[in-house]
Amino acid sequence: MARVAVVGAGLGGLAAAARLAALGHQVTVLEQARQTGGKLGWYARDGHGFDTGPSLVTLPQVYADLFAATGGPLEDAVDLVRLDPAVDYRFPDGSRLLLPGTRAAIAPAVDAALGHGTGAQWTALMQRAAAMWRVTEQPFLRSPLAGAATLARLARRPSDVATVAPWKTLRGLGEEHLAHPALRMLLDRYATYSGSDPRRAPAVLATVPHVEQEYGSWYVRGGLRRLADAVAERAVERGARVRTGCTVERVLVEGGRTSGVRLAGGEVVRADVVVSAGDAAALYADLLPPSGATRGVRRDLARSTPSLSGFVLLLALRGRTPGLAHHTVLFPVDYDAEFDAVFGTGRHRGAPRPVADPTVYVSAPDDPATRPDDDSESWFVLVNAPRHDPAGGVDWDSPGLADRYARQVLDVLAGRGLDVRDRVRWCTVRTPADLERDTRSAGGSIYGTSSNGTRAAFLRPGNAAPVPGLFLVGGSSHPGGGLPLVALSAEIVAGLVGPA
Repeated sequence: MARVAVVGAGLGGLAAAARLAALGHQVTVLEQARQTGGKLGWYARDGHGFDTGPSLVTLPQVYADLFAATGGPLEDAVDLVRLDPAVDYRFPDGSRLLLPGTRAAIAPAVDAALGHGTGAQWTALMQRAAAMWRVTEQPFLRSPLAGAATLARLARRPSDVATVAPWKTLRGLGEEHLAHPALRMLLDRYATYSGSDPRRAPAVLATVPHVEQEYGSWYVRGGLRRLADAVAERAVERGARVRTGCTVERVLVEGGRTSGVRLAGGEVVRADVVVSAGDAAALYADLLPPSGATRGVRRDLARSTPSLSGFVLLLALRGRTPGLAHHTVLFPVDYDAEFDAVFGTGRHRGAPRPVADPTVYVSAPDDPATRPDDDSESWFVLVNAPRHDPAGGVDWDSPGLADRYARQVLDVLAGRGLDVRDRVRWCTVRTPADLERDTRSAGGSIYGTSSNGTRAAFLRPGNAAPVPGLFLVGGSSHPGGGLPLVALSAEIVAGLVGPA
């Protein structure tokens, strides 16, 4: 039996704790916040409730596997509801696509919304994405990343390399398969699932919409925070101890391997294994003592592009919106201008800034748990935003900036047909600076590093650190961000640590 300290009670850390405790290890989870869940948070006020992080579950089998491996079925722990429609897409030319929640219905819906033949275009792209998924799922998502050796294994079959096309961007794949500009815009959106720019992100990210459409988009009744609660409960049932309000100041290294962690205030928690579930950049910059062993990882992190962040409005609204889907996406006229602003590229080279005319994402679950009565709504509104960077980019703590930008986002919503300005009971604003403070992610980067560039996946820190006894889980380590991938990172780490 190993003593295991898990640093951070986000979903990746909780999943790792549950798996390792089920394997017989003595597990202690240490979380700086007063509650568990990390970015899978919950905000409640005056009867209104909001998920403040992810708004849907994809690839639910990953969580079914997690619960089966730790003692009981997923459906006994949470109530998953399949979303149909999955998303209401509204394009700048006035067209609208209510994307069905079942794969067989998608092509006819695309044809009806965007014109004859567009459904066939999308179907052909998803067939290519399905082939990519078959090639990459096991070696890239369910196995430890072995740097160039992973690509070398793939390269033994030239047909697999051609399928994945590592030289091609997501934008390039869309231009190859999709003639309709709305469909290309729809595909570009999936780069933001990894905090990336579709003009630089790899084509293999087309597997994200394939997974959504093949396995469905799901909501957890009562809010997605219930998934984090259920995983935390499972970890405790298996014997893990969860301590909140504990800030880890240092990962201790003695004799060349981890020996535990030191908390704020000086308490030392001894451990044979440390699992870091926080931001990888913060781990290597702040929690680990500098050493030759970690030089390569720190160099790769310095070379990578941080992921985008998000600017959020939590809107408590009077009344109901007719025909409102669970998810609504309102696209701008100039999508490239958004990525230029967020990443400081193109026309905004070197100078990231809030997006003037952003894509707006609205999550409004029709769930009594989110509202005080049936004549109310609770909207989580998100726009892509540059990370908090007072020294070289946007200072989101600058006086007045957050309030001005909140009004601007409400104006954009109104201009695109969802004017709720006279229905607002109250509005809570969360900026990238708030996200950085709450989660210790660098600048509020949602996914750690982005997938911008051909080598981005290989610059992302691996699950086994170069310091023996130290492992990483969560969205800033391999295989990346998003609810399925953070759970897969926990599965990988449990396999690396092994049974007691």
